[in-house]
Amino acid sequence: MSEGPAPTLYERIGGDAAIERLLVRFYERVLADPELAPFFADVAIEKLRAMQKLFFSAALDGPLEYTGRPLAAVHHGLGIRPAHLQRFVAHLVATLRDHPLGEEDVLAIVDRIDTYADDITGEVSVDG
Repeated sequence: MSEGPAPTLYERIGGDAAIERLLVRFYERVLADPELAPFFADVAIEKLRAMQKLFFSAALDGPLEYTGRPLAAVHHGLGIRPAHLQRFVAHLVATLRDHPLGEEDVLAIVDRIDTYADDITGEVSVDG
């Protein structure tokens, strides 16, 4: 008897509603961080959350497709350094750990997001 396909990371996290809740909490943390908040001073947060929802859905094998500008173009010239991205990801990890997820899923989500690090910082790692 077939059990069907394994649930996607998007499904395991709780789908659309869970991503929306996580993004609200996540950006509360990010905007409260004095080193990261300046990057968002002129950003429409609701629009950002909507784009992030698409991004996270696509990155976690959900049904929504990211249709925004390429990440390298969006982040170009903003001065985002690896240390900034590290703080950003630390807030993501803390937010995910507050959600009822297993550590394996938390690490899988961070791993998926880390694949975009070079596009966000404008730096090329040893790997690429």
